[in-house]
Amino acid sequence: MTLELQLEDLIESNASDFALSKCFKIHINEYKDSLLTLFERNQGKDFLVTHTKKLDFLISLMYKTVLRRMFGHYLPMRGNIPIALIALGSYGREQLCVHSDIDLMMVYEKNEGYNTAAILEKFLYLAWDAGLKLGHRVHEVNDLRKASREDITIKTAMMESRLIIGSPFTWNATQHRLNLIRHDNPKAFVLAKIQEAETRRKKFPFSMQPNIKEGVGGLRDSQLLYWIAKTLYGVNALRELTGRLFSEEQYREYRIALELLFRVRSALHLVANKQQDQLVLDVMPTIARMLGFSDERRLVTKLLEAQWRISNFTQIYVKKMARHYLVDSTALAVLRASRVAKGFYAVDQVLYSSYHLKTPSVDTLLEVLLSLDDRVGWKFDESVLFHFTYVTIKHPMKTKTHTLLRKLFERNHLYAMLKLFYDAGILHQLIGAFKKVLHLPQFDGYHHYPVDLHSIECVKALEAIHDPNVAALYEALSGADKVLLKAVTLLHDTGKGRKQDHSEVGAKLIIPFIQSIKLPTSVHERSVILVRYHTLMSNVAYRENLYSEKTLYQFMSKIKTPENLKLLYILTYADINGVGKGTYTNFGANLLHELYEASLEISSQNDRLTDAIKRQNKEKRLLNDPDFGLLSKIDQKKLLSIESNLFFFKYTSDEIIALFKEAKTCHTFTFEIDIEQGLVLHIFRKVPLNLGYLLGKLSYLDVASMDIFTLFDSIKYFRIEFLQSPQEGTMEFVISIIEEAFDMSKKLNLPKPSIKPNEITLDCDHSLHYAQLNLNTTNQRGLLAYFVQLFDEAYINIATAKIHTDKNKARDHFLIEKQNGMCDNAAQIITQLTKG
Repeated sequence: MTLELQLEDLIESNASDFALSKCFKIHINEYKDSLLTLFERNQGKDFLVTHTKKLDFLISLMYKTVLRRMFGHYLPMRGNIPIALIALGSYGREQLCVHSDIDLMMVYEKNEGYNTAAILEKFLYLAWDAGLKLGHRVHEVNDLRKASREDITIKTAMMESRLIIGSPFTWNATQHRLNLIRHDNPKAFVLAKIQEAETRRKKFPFSMQPNIKEGVGGLRDSQLLYWIAKTLYGVNALRELTGRLFSEEQYREYRIALELLFRVRSALHLVANKQQDQLVLDVMPTIARMLGFSDERRLVTKLLEAQWRISNFTQIYVKKMARHYLVDSTALAVLRASRVAKGFYAVDQVLYSSYHLKTPSVDTLLEVLLSLDDRVGWKFDESVLFHFTYVTIKHPMKTKTHTLLRKLFERNHLYAMLKLFYDAGILHQLIGAFKKVLHLPQFDGYHHYPVDLHSIECVKALEAIHDPNVAALYEALSGADKVLLKAVTLLHDTGKGRKQDHSEVGAKLIIPFIQSIKLPTSVHERSVILVRYHTLMSNVAYRENLYSEKTLYQFMSKIKTPENLKLLYILTYADINGVGKGTYTNFGANLLHELYEASLEISSQNDRLTDAIKRQNKEKRLLNDPDFGLLSKIDQKKLLSIESNLFFFKYTSDEIIALFKEAKTCHTFTFEIDIEQGLVLHIFRKVPLNLGYLLGKLSYLDVASMDIFTLFDSIKYFRIEFLQSPQEGTMEFVISIIEEAFDMSKKLNLPKPSIKPNEITLDCDHSLHYAQLNLNTTNQRGLLAYFVQLFDEAYINIATAKIHTDKNKARDHFLIEKQNGMCDNAAQIITQLTKG
């Protein structure tokens, strides 16, 4: 029996309102259970239209049921009842997703013959009791204009109105009011919607876990395009502007992109069984299978490409439609006076163009960019983006085009132009190495951007270096070296997306590009070395012992020359900064600089640089330091008698003298806390320190590094650096923990981490005085505290510890003093650390 007949039977038997709503509810739940099957047959916009039609049917039937219930056998013609039920927003556009709110506007006209309030109240209760997720508004026809002026959101929703059921007379009256609303101060509406979009795009920036609705290039961007087209042109569908505003092909590409967003969003709602608009990592494999993609990487690549397309199309044509509102007519004279080429104007570091201009050749466009003042950075209006998007680039490119590209790489401000090429979708056409990595996501838990955007962000970092050590090296480079470095920085990751090692593939891809822009053959080998080893410096700095002669020689054997080392240091800085905000830390900067300085010293030595020679060199610098000369002879002797070579290798002369002076003030213990970047504890002690307890109590913070040095007169210095700062208001708690840590009776019941025997090694041949213990295991809270507690119990002294966590892996290195026959018991120590 159909739903209509079931309802008619219930009404005839004078069933309760509850029975009617239950009948609807059963039908709605059965429909919801069938959605996955329906989606398999019909995806994209077709699925949304089918879902919309089903809701239209249900809402219409509910309205008819209410009328039948209230009027019985005296039911008047529906056209005579002054009520219209109107779909708004995405429901009005027939784009409603399955778990989105159903936006409904109920419009009525005052008529003494009908109790419209009772009808609408009955309808709402029936819809709610049946389980429909309604977002509703009720208005009298004559109040619509007033309501639209109260809130721009209301006006926007009203622009997407569609009659579901009701009086055609009331609907005609409503349409008349809606047309007046559309013409009501359109400039203010358009400018407000554009400002709203700019705010939204900042709140939901580009992400590899994209927000399908609110994010850049999401459904909201496509809706903005329609709202402005509706306001300014009065169209009911964007396609009506084909041939007038954009070409058939341009609109077709936009619609294909939009169709993918519809498919992904519907699949998200179905999988989550709720309204969810962000494609998060957890659901990517399931969504990929539902939509027929080979894997989640392919899905997200296509999705990012679609969002790029929608963002590009929206930016260009929103500006084209609204430009007479956005440009001050009194500024036209200034614009014309600032012409830099035919149809192009440069004002206040922004380049503008005319939409009416026939798109020039790619060489002409590049020449326009080269004509801009290179002393400042530039922004590009959407009118310029329009020409770069639709320029024709033929392959193979002409020699002149390659020459112009070379000149762009010689500029101080290349980043903005590369971003323009990306926004216009021509980066891979100008630089072929990007074809395989276009919109390619990186799900490694580290990178914030796909490969192409990451590469451009690296160039941005290169042109705005904040680390003074790196900035000094970059500024001293020759023009030719800067061109080479920009080329390598841009192309260093273009080997990704293949089965082979991306560094090796990238080393092959860099050569054709630098040949095309006519860099000399003498730099070919250098470019290959830089791309092949672009991750080496950060890996060594974070994971290896920088004071090991063996480590430094192995590192420099690959880099070969001091010149290559300098460029690699700058490239590494740019690569890390291009990952995303906050990735380049003060701790990482210090490690990289230490590695650079130590490697530079190694490379300048004809003979092998032993620890003894390095110690002598540091002592000579100390002896020549004026502040050292101010110390008493006894203090000078004490300082030079400190046994730890690491202490002298790690710190500068100024730092060594400052630490010595601080240590002299220590009678039992002293400490300082630095919270400028993360948390750094400086502790000097004569009495024992319960280090395991201290680290255990602070295990809610991640340790970055730890140094422990025996100085003089039984004084030890501890420097413990954490990646995070304590929460505001908790500093007193941290201080109390440090003070408690000098009570050796305090013990913590630390959880034993899970460590496999093959995840830990002990190298007793590391150096004459130190053994190196290496740990490579899953990161676990309290891991370091547990190790330190075991070391304390075994009377093993840690000299220094380097803690590095990457992709949920802990790669820790401990230098421990050779004493108490520990190297004779290496197997027992490892067993103790790994036993269940």
